[in-house]
Amino acid sequence: MMAIQFEEIFNHALPAIKSKKSELRLYGYTTVTEKDIWTFCVKKKWRKKDVASMRIHEVVNSILKLTPAEFMTYTQIEEQRDSDWFSDLNSDELQLLLSPRKSEERRGS
Repeated sequence: MMAIQFEEIFNHALPAIKSKKSELRLYGYTTVTEKDIWTFCVKKKWRKKDVASMRIHEVVNSILKLTPAEFMTYTQIEEQRDSDWFSDLNSDELQLLLSPRKSEERRGS
C-alpha cells in the first residue's frame, strides 16, 4: 500500500520534479534524473515526515525550494559514504597502511 501511495505522490509531483531537473541542468548538473531528485527528497528533506500524509502542495513546494547547492552537497556526501576507498589495495598493502609502526620500523632500519 505504501509503495502505491509513494508512486501516486511521485506522479502528482512529476511536473515539479522535471522543472527542478531542468533548473539543475542549467547549472551544469547534466546527469541528474527525476529519480535522483525524488530520492533526495525522501531520504533527506522528508526523512522525519510521513510522506504519505503530506499534502501535494507541500511536496511540490519542497521540491521547488530545493537549491542546487543543497542537492549537490547531499549527493557528494552519499557518494563518499558509498565509495570503497581501499578497493584497489591488496591485503598486504592494506595491512601496511593500517600498521604505521611497522612502516616506521622499516624506514628506520
